[in-house]
Amino acid sequence: MFARLSALVLGHRRAVLWVAVLLALIGGAGSATLFDDVKGGGFTNPGAESGQAADALAEHFGQSDPNLVLLVHAPGGVDDPAAQAAGTALAERLADEDGVSGVISYWTAGGADQLRSADGERALVLATVAGDETEAGHRLTALRPGYEGEQDGVDVAVGGPAMINNEVSELSERDVIKGEAIAFPIMLVVLVLVFGSLVAASLPLATGLITILVSMGLLWAMAQLTDVSVLAVNVVTLLGLGLAVDYSLLMVNRYREELRAGRDSATAIRVMMGSAGRTVLFSAITVAVTLAGLAWFPLLALRSIAYSGIAIAVLTALTTLTVLPALLAVLGPRFEAGRVLRRRRSAAQEDSAAENGFWHRLASLVMRRPIPFATLGTLFLLLLGLPFLSLNMGSLDERALPTSSAGRQVAEVMRAEFDSGESMAVRVVLPEGASQQELARYATGLSAHPDAARVDAATGSYARGTQVAQPGPQHAALTAMEGSDAATLTVVPAPGDQGRAEQLVRDIRSGAAAEPPSPILVGGPAAVALDGISAITDRLPVAALTLGAAMVVLLFLLTGSVLLPFIAMLLSALGLTATFGALVWGFQDGHLAGLLGFTATGAINGTVPVLLFAVAFGLGMDYQVFLLSRIREEYERSGDPTAAVALGLERIGRIVTAAATALSVVFLAFLVSDISFMKAMGIGLPLAVLMDATLIRGALLPAAMRLGGRAIWWLPAPLRRVHDRFGLHDADPHEDAAGRARRAEPARLP
Repeated sequence: MFARLSALVLGHRRAVLWVAVLLALIGGAGSATLFDDVKGGGFTNPGAESGQAADALAEHFGQSDPNLVLLVHAPGGVDDPAAQAAGTALAERLADEDGVSGVISYWTAGGADQLRSADGERALVLATVAGDETEAGHRLTALRPGYEGEQDGVDVAVGGPAMINNEVSELSERDVIKGEAIAFPIMLVVLVLVFGSLVAASLPLATGLITILVSMGLLWAMAQLTDVSVLAVNVVTLLGLGLAVDYSLLMVNRYREELRAGRDSATAIRVMMGSAGRTVLFSAITVAVTLAGLAWFPLLALRSIAYSGIAIAVLTALTTLTVLPALLAVLGPRFEAGRVLRRRRSAAQEDSAAENGFWHRLASLVMRRPIPFATLGTLFLLLLGLPFLSLNMGSLDERALPTSSAGRQVAEVMRAEFDSGESMAVRVVLPEGASQQELARYATGLSAHPDAARVDAATGSYARGTQVAQPGPQHAALTAMEGSDAATLTVVPAPGDQGRAEQLVRDIRSGAAAEPPSPILVGGPAAVALDGISAITDRLPVAALTLGAAMVVLLFLLTGSVLLPFIAMLLSALGLTATFGALVWGFQDGHLAGLLGFTATGAINGTVPVLLFAVAFGLGMDYQVFLLSRIREEYERSGDPTAAVALGLERIGRIVTAAATALSVVFLAFLVSDISFMKAMGIGLPLAVLMDATLIRGALLPAAMRLGGRAIWWLPAPLRRVHDRFGLHDADPHEDAAGRARRAEPARLP
């Protein structure tokens, strides 16, 4: 396959480049409207009980949970006649808007104190904007200018879940542009330091640019066919750039090796494709399989990253295997032009450097004392990972946004100045209905729960087991539509944090709060948050087992070893412990809050550890593929397992270091984001990449392979036949028999 691909690229090099440029232009043009087509939010599980409760509320009552809040400030007090008139007019005008329903306000709900601040200067208007998170966001964008600011003598601020999701989408769009603008020039500097040539350094960036443009077009096409989260655009485009640079570094380095060995440009390209090219394709499959593990989770933000990540990984490999060889074929030896650093070394000098270089000396040192190095390295990583034992996963809230966010400002005022739990109301739906007496008894029982401030039912409003004269603001929404026997209750939580509302949800679902008269569905914001976390924790074991099995098979096909796949996975997982420990220490505990400018909440968005694991584990295995592929090549050449590790590590070490540095630069661009969980990715991913490319590669892997010795490469006869047929085999199609005989001679360490 690679021989045919090489012949195609060499024979039609300029045509390949023109097609790539054309596809990049089409992708860039198509992506102009990408952010209008991707979905906001994506952190909830619509198939969970909370989603079923929302569907039942819409079907039987024509109601949905409020997702829009107008915070009205009247300096003279919200009970002032002028403020009353302005507030009433505001609520009535909002109720007349298309796509807006369920409008409840302090003034139109009969003076409900829960919707007035403690100082009496602020009041709330709650409403529901129709549609999913994206449709509600678009509608809110159109509505916001007409309601924000001064309105008939009162000041109005717009907030609520719809506003928060909309701002996350807007900030994500800006983050992509800022991140790429920062990453490109820094990577150019890194690549110049690696290759010493401006032309050679520009090749990975050119490949990366084409990859990004085509990827954006591909994401736009996917958004026309299925839901794609805005988060996927951030993660996948930067991942595509990083992988393109990684793969290009590997390919160009091998091409340079072959030129210095005396091969002509065309032959060097064929050898490059048959060795580094195979590794690139295999690596892309490894990354794609890792990201595919996210498809187990029903959250749109994770599932869409799985689908789009698979496509981008494969696309990046295809771009690298076509565009880069075509560029090298056009340039020939001129790819070293624009040299700004040291002179080129000869093949003899390269061989001498390989036997005396830093990575060779380090690997040799480690393999002379494998047990101490393995023990100290493992203990160090486990120590760094200790904070992860206190991981607390939470849901996305307004504190993930910057303090300048309008949605955050409204939510913080509500949290500080309102005793109301209206925005966190728990909705209990009884689809099969209940008699008025049963419903009243159930509402009375729920109102006695210590975390419940009030229960609204069609039969009245209840507080601490006593029916009160004044119905709550939610009372009007509790009558079923004609033809429906369903019943519903609204349980307003007592003042406190979200954890109190979540405990209330748990007790209602379990029946600990009160025994329901018929089957129930529990929804509302707190239930949605709980179901989102459960969607992650419940699917995590299956996703991990599936991923582990797939990695064992793939690494077996790469290495032809039974033991190496398990060693490689264990070392990658061990390297991630430090990453997760830093995540908890820096973001959950807030030690990096002052430096990076975010608000610590005592919890981490539940999608972050899962996404971080998938991407970081995939990249860690990516570097393992690079390294193990070259070690296996050296082992087949020499037959000496110890020499193979040292020589393989030296020959690939500088490139893996450069690739890890370049990729870390890409992911550090996440730090410019104004969204806290994106900052967490910006710290976690570079740390994972660098940890894998240094401590794991330089100490733990050589130590493990030295302890294993020749047993590392042991393979039973049946599995050997499988590997001979389906495994990854590097080959030079132009090497003669004498050359193969020379390569088979054992290499000796100096």
